[in-house]
Amino acid sequence: MKQISVKLLQVGAVYTEPVYVEESNLLVPAGIAIRKKDIDHLIAWGIDTVHTEGERVIPGLNGPALFGAGYTAKQSGLPFPAELPENQGTYHVYMALIEDLKGIFKDIAAGNKVDVHSIDAIINRFFQMLREEREIIIGYILAGEVKHHDLAKSSINTAILSCLISMEFKAPNQKLLQIVTGALLHDVGMLRLPREILEKRGGLTGAEIQHIHTHPLLSYRIVCKELLYPDAVGLVVLQHHEYWDGTGYPRQLTGTHIDSGARIVSVADAFEAMISQKPYRNSMIGYQAMKNLLSDNSRRFDPNVLKAFIKTMGIYPIGSVVLLNNGAIARVTDVRNETPLRPKICLLIDESGTVYPQNEEEIIDLLTEKRLFITRALDPKDLPKLYE
Repeated sequence: MKQISVKLLQVGAVYTEPVYVEESNLLVPAGIAIRKKDIDHLIAWGIDTVHTEGERVIPGLNGPALFGAGYTAKQSGLPFPAELPENQGTYHVYMALIEDLKGIFKDIAAGNKVDVHSIDAIINRFFQMLREEREIIIGYILAGEVKHHDLAKSSINTAILSCLISMEFKAPNQKLLQIVTGALLHDVGMLRLPREILEKRGGLTGAEIQHIHTHPLLSYRIVCKELLYPDAVGLVVLQHHEYWDGTGYPRQLTGTHIDSGARIVSVADAFEAMISQKPYRNSMIGYQAMKNLLSDNSRRFDPNVLKAFIKTMGIYPIGSVVLLNNGAIARVTDVRNETPLRPKICLLIDESGTVYPQNEEEIIDLLTEKRLFITRALDPKDLPKLYE
């Protein structure tokens, strides 16, 4: 084992193998960030060196070396769903779509003429990416891998989720294209609203709320009058804030009077908003967002659309980090429509605290492994608390 001087230890440092005190007493498991209190304890105990067979990893810089190809070490020092190196191309396509849409939105905001072929090109690339790498893309959405470009990112993510729901309904290709286009452009009206309202922290005034409520009308005008898309696309953006019980806006439509595509985008948009970081609140984990949707009781959302979304994503969406009844931590890798509470998982940290390297994760099917079950979903940002 290599010796490391305690004087050289840094808060947040992560190692690829466990770090020990006197070669036998565990200080931190592999992949767990060293905390200030760990270093303080070593100094108080008069310990000068610690030992490890691993290498130091700098989170965010050489992170993939920690958990191999499968994971990236975040500042938390814990495994977190991230891009697979063998799928770097997928992540680059995903980022390129967001960047390209951001450029289009910039032109729309400025009132510049936009070539709709550039939007159609994004949609074509989007379909190809989703056909080939569905699970990976869902993981990017749930993990919040992209921290900037809020409106473009939200629009791409909402379009992805809307596409998945529409595919569950076996929507014809033309209808699928209309829904995805509407989902991609559903919030373009926001580009014409005052920035100080959109970025305001804290509660909005009544007048500011009314201002926000004009964005579907603005979106409709942009989509149909400026971009010249057909009314079938325009209705998706116009009605995506209409609620099933008639309490939505801008026209208080009810039930099936709301365009079917708009009902799909409404669910996708709400879920995406809940799992995304906003200036005025923190994001929710996928499980909590799904619970919120399930508690709707036919107020905001079409119950059939909700059922299709749950069948597509599962109660614990792919990529969710969960705690098992034996104390192990795992990530959901596959979901089943008929048994949403018992998905397939891969162990990240077992009950003894051992971190599984990439290609050595244990895959468990909770449908057949009856002694194990999920006790709750975990927010990866809160995981270090388990080790304090």
